[in-house]
Amino acid sequence: MPTQPLVRIGARGSKLSRAQSGQMQRRIAAALGVPLEQAETACPLVIISTTGDRVQDRRLMDIGGKGLFTKEIEEALLDGRIDCAVHSMKDMPAALPPGLCIAAVPEREDPRDAFLSRGPARLEDLAQGARLGTASLRRQAQSLHRRPDLAVEMLRGNVDTRIAKLQADEVDAILLAYAGLRRLGLGHLPTSLIDPIECPPAPGQGALAIETLDKNRDLPWVRALRHEATIVTVAAERGALTALEASCKTAIGAHAWLEDGVLKLVVEALSSDGRQRFRHSAETDVAQLAEPEASAHDLGLSLGAAVKAAAGDAIGH
Repeated sequence: MPTQPLVRIGARGSKLSRAQSGQMQRRIAAALGVPLEQAETACPLVIISTTGDRVQDRRLMDIGGKGLFTKEIEEALLDGRIDCAVHSMKDMPAALPPGLCIAAVPEREDPRDAFLSRGPARLEDLAQGARLGTASLRRQAQSLHRRPDLAVEMLRGNVDTRIAKLQADEVDAILLAYAGLRRLGLGHLPTSLIDPIECPPAPGQGALAIETLDKNRDLPWVRALRHEATIVTVAAERGALTALEASCKTAIGAHAWLEDGVLKLVVEALSSDGRQRFRHSAETDVAQLAEPEASAHDLGLSLGAAVKAAAGDAIGH
């Protein structure tokens, strides 16, 4: 066993980030041939505080966008303080800093949004004017599209904080990523799950991004983390993200899935009040293609461009 760490893994300090980074820590150790009991020594987690974690009283779109969850970690990568970073894919901006890449995408968790309340089973069952807590502009817009009477309240913080506010009757219901709840062992809490075709989640939701320096993208332990089907579906969704120049100021959702080698994708953008919604869907057979990831990304770019053209000035930038 080497006396120096083999791979230093950068992660945020939240309970969820530690949980999903711990999963990857064990995967990386296994790929390196390190016994499980030595994983923490060989592949230590380096916890890095991000601006997005420290500022909890404002929407991300008001303080600089979702890149605030990745900026300090990416600086550590470029400075050589860590060897890779584990991010929630939905937190990754469309463009990365020069010299960095998403080197691996492991198998995806369930991408759906989860609805949690103290009573009603579904969003449709909430009382007139009920208070819905979310910090996501997409979730706000999609919810208001279905229920324009709801009072949407800004709700940031980690999963525990948001659930505690629901239990304390500060809001009547909340929406969270089901994948995060499952990774925290809380998959039993939702009263229902949101249909991902009717209300597409954030691009990449449920997937993790393993970020490295460009030069390290094909190291053997990196390749061992890749899940090809997830890579293809996430590529399609991030293609739409790129085309729409989406940030936390843009309410967009994208959901891609594979059926018998056919890639299917639905993309939508909404005005922040949910009154206007623009949707496009398409599919392409990627089973026999030499470069399915590139084709998936192109499909996303095409659909994203079509939605953007249809929406014009109706969606924020």
